[in-house]
Amino acid sequence: MIRKIVHIDEEKCNGCGICASACHEGAIEIVDGKAKLMREHFCDGFGDCLPGCPTGAITIEEREAPAYSEAAVHAAQQKKSVNLSPAANHAMPGFGCPGSRSMTLKSAETEEENKKADNTSNANRAVSRLMQWPCQIKLLPTQAPFYQGAKLLIAADCSAYAYANMHEDFMKGKITLIGCPKLDDVDYTEKLTEIIACNDIKSVTVVRMEVPCCGGLQRAAENALKNSGKFIPWQVLTISRDGEILDA
Repeated sequence: MIRKIVHIDEEKCNGCGICASACHEGAIEIVDGKAKLMREHFCDGFGDCLPGCPTGAITIEEREAPAYSEAAVHAAQQKKSVNLSPAANHAMPGFGCPGSRSMTLKSAETEEENKKADNTSNANRAVSRLMQWPCQIKLLPTQAPFYQGAKLLIAADCSAYAYANMHEDFMKGKITLIGCPKLDDVDYTEKLTEIIACNDIKSVTVVRMEVPCCGGLQRAAENALKNSGKFIPWQVLTISRDGEILDA
């Protein structure tokens, strides 16, 4: 049948993997450093993968292609959900280039693990509390085992540089999502809504800077919470330019 479907110009593609992350149906994968439409019947032709492409390699064309199969997409997603447990999910293929593939770095830390980290012989050495990769909102998948039972930290890019104790005070024990709506030039609402709605999220903490452009990050998180239909504990904290917490 003739229908709308994604076209990828491999000459323009730089293999960043943003399109693979944005394709909720799993139609696109990174193969040999290039994005490829691997499953034409998974592509609905709506173009969720278009906006994030930094090189303009993706367009929508009309051509002969298999009909979009919602049933096949659903079956593949169900199979992935069953096969990928938190323990098995060290790295999940299909979410972009090797540098942006999702992986669990550490599980929710137990009290014993915390003691080992806190009582290390080099007591002055900071310990990373990042629990998953990637951490950029635009690169993160909407569903992954590390979201299950997670506390989310939605933070402005700049906050980690302004606030010295970011890892211990905010990131510890949380799944970290960072972004800048001004630099990314995107509304994160839809993606954050899907993450919150489709996973067992326990709480949401938003850490933003005092600058006005960070209001976009806060609004996206607040709208996502409303749109998800869930009642989840949440809070917003604002960091000043000189690294102080302005409100709690």
